[in-house]
Amino acid sequence: MKLTVVGGGSTYTPELVDGFARLRDTLPVEELVLVDPAADRLEPVGALARRIFAKQGHQGRITTTSDLDAGVDGADAVLLQLRVGGQAAREQDETWPLECGCVGQETTGAGGLAKALRTVPVVLDIAERVRRTNPGAWIIDFTNPVGIVTRALLQAGHKAIGLCNVAIGLQRKFAALLGVAPADLHLDHVGLNHLTWETAVRRGGPEGADALPELLAAHGEAIAADLRLPRPLLDRLGVVPSYYLRYFYAHDEVVRELRTKPSRAAEVAAMERELLAMYADPALDEKPELLAKRGGAYYSEAAVDLAAALLGGAGSPYQVVNTLNNGTLPFLPADAVIEVQAAVGPKGAAPLPVAPVDPLYAGLMASVTAYEDLALAAALHGGRDRVFRALLAHPLVGQYAYAETLTDRLIAHNREHLAWA
Repeated sequence: MKLTVVGGGSTYTPELVDGFARLRDTLPVEELVLVDPAADRLEPVGALARRIFAKQGHQGRITTTSDLDAGVDGADAVLLQLRVGGQAAREQDETWPLECGCVGQETTGAGGLAKALRTVPVVLDIAERVRRTNPGAWIIDFTNPVGIVTRALLQAGHKAIGLCNVAIGLQRKFAALLGVAPADLHLDHVGLNHLTWETAVRRGGPEGADALPELLAAHGEAIAADLRLPRPLLDRLGVVPSYYLRYFYAHDEVVRELRTKPSRAAEVAAMERELLAMYADPALDEKPELLAKRGGAYYSEAAVDLAAALLGGAGSPYQVVNTLNNGTLPFLPADAVIEVQAAVGPKGAAPLPVAPVDPLYAGLMASVTAYEDLALAAALHGGRDRVFRALLAHPLVGQYAYAETLTDRLIAHNREHLAWA
């Protein structure tokens, strides 16, 4: 089995490699190719990846290349984990929206739209080259904003599926609180990427008893603290929202906080410099503890599980993925990309039935889905008016004066990445 990681020079790649090494019985990788144009990052990351495999006794071969076509040739699956513009672009995404009183964040709001506009054309070009070189390969997208990027891939007819680590992270936290193995918990996870709610936490599988009331009663304070939301709100909702919902439920509070501290991009950039220095040490043969602060917890486990299921291996039969709605949530268009539990196998993902969704959540999903539709149109076709329409539609913007100013600033900060600007 051959896997290719596009964006293989990421400082987070050793986490993924560690998962491939530990879980080799689930996903027997014979060749792992790391593709990245940045040689200064790719070489130390690739060298550490080989040392991790060697230390854990993995017999697979790891190669590095800047040649995308060669890297994806013959791959069974291609994982996308790229960041167009790097941390410098992320720093801008997290900064200029705050000047207008809007959340500055890399995956939602105005910053998320900027990332989508930079990313979608690049990902589609990569996918077309994968299709020319190796049309049978699965494309697993971990590149944010995952919902919009996955929708672009599926709309263009690619064999693609989206992956996020929010659900697996919550599953692990809930399992620890309940004192059970993560595999014994099944989440009723519903929504869009980075806009999700856990409406039930079931023991044993999709038909198991719901432990969510027990969780909230016994551990509501701890769960609320993790989400940075008030405990009474969780009690009133009766569900556990993703931590990304704080941008919606406490928007002004978050803006005030973000204005008083360094951006997350600046923190991550400093962390990446330190990590790359560590990776250059030939004595290092395991992922360093610092990597846990980089973000993307449990990504490796989720990626291994999904790739194994898609490629006919031993992956879990039910997994949370980003895939086409196709009637699963009747209040959304069929071609919307939703994030739900699905039965996953070599033919792809089939969403499990979802119980009727409370209008409190369905309304926000519908609003953000409309934004994503407009955002994808702007990413594919360009134009100032399309950017404005997407911003005006976003619940975190929504006022025409903000949308006008944010449109100008988005274009000014991203002109080098926008072919039409």
